[in-house]
Amino acid sequence: MYGALTYTDEARAALLAHKERGALGLAAPLGAVLAGAVLLASHAPETPVPASVPTAPARRGPPSRDGGSSPRRQAPVTLVPVPSMRRAVAGRGHDPVRRMAREAARVLRGEGMAVRVLPVLRQRRRVVDQSGLTAAQRTANLAGALEMVPGGARLLDAARVVLVDDVMTTGASLAEAARALGGVTSAAVLAVRSDG
Repeated sequence: MYGALTYTDEARAALLAHKERGALGLAAPLGAVLAGAVLLASHAPETPVPASVPTAPARRGPPSRDGGSSPRRQAPVTLVPVPSMRRAVAGRGHDPVRRMAREAARVLRGEGMAVRVLPVLRQRRRVVDQSGLTAAQRTANLAGALEMVPGGARLLDAARVVLVDDVMTTGASLAEAARALGGVTSAAVLAVRSDG
């Protein structure tokens, strides 16, 4: 799992402005930062996303232009955004993670990477808001909450899959998304919280 930023006051302010206050213009810079984490995740050795993601060092910076990790030399990558709750998307008028994933993909395509965004996960049941829940409560809240859309597995066959999310606190959302996809080997988030 790779995080582009540590969840500082500045990162929190930018994410909340984009996510909750409709500052849609922030999607491009946030997506560009996320692209750096996606690039690292897509080049990392394949290891399963664990059920509980341990503290991960935040990685910073835009996609690398050095010869050793050029995106042009890699197999196609599919970004799968962790879906927001339907009622949250309806209330906000947009899905912030999907919007940032699209911007990250745009940046990476500009660097020569074959990358696409496929929203193949959906909520299969209601969950409560995760804020304020302990790690165990988050895991229980999300257990079995996501599923793949019909035909989703066929769409994912030919590419390296990277799960993307905005903030990683305990890793429960990423673990549930990985389970729903039948096991995913890479994940990238915009920010990592160390107080989760």
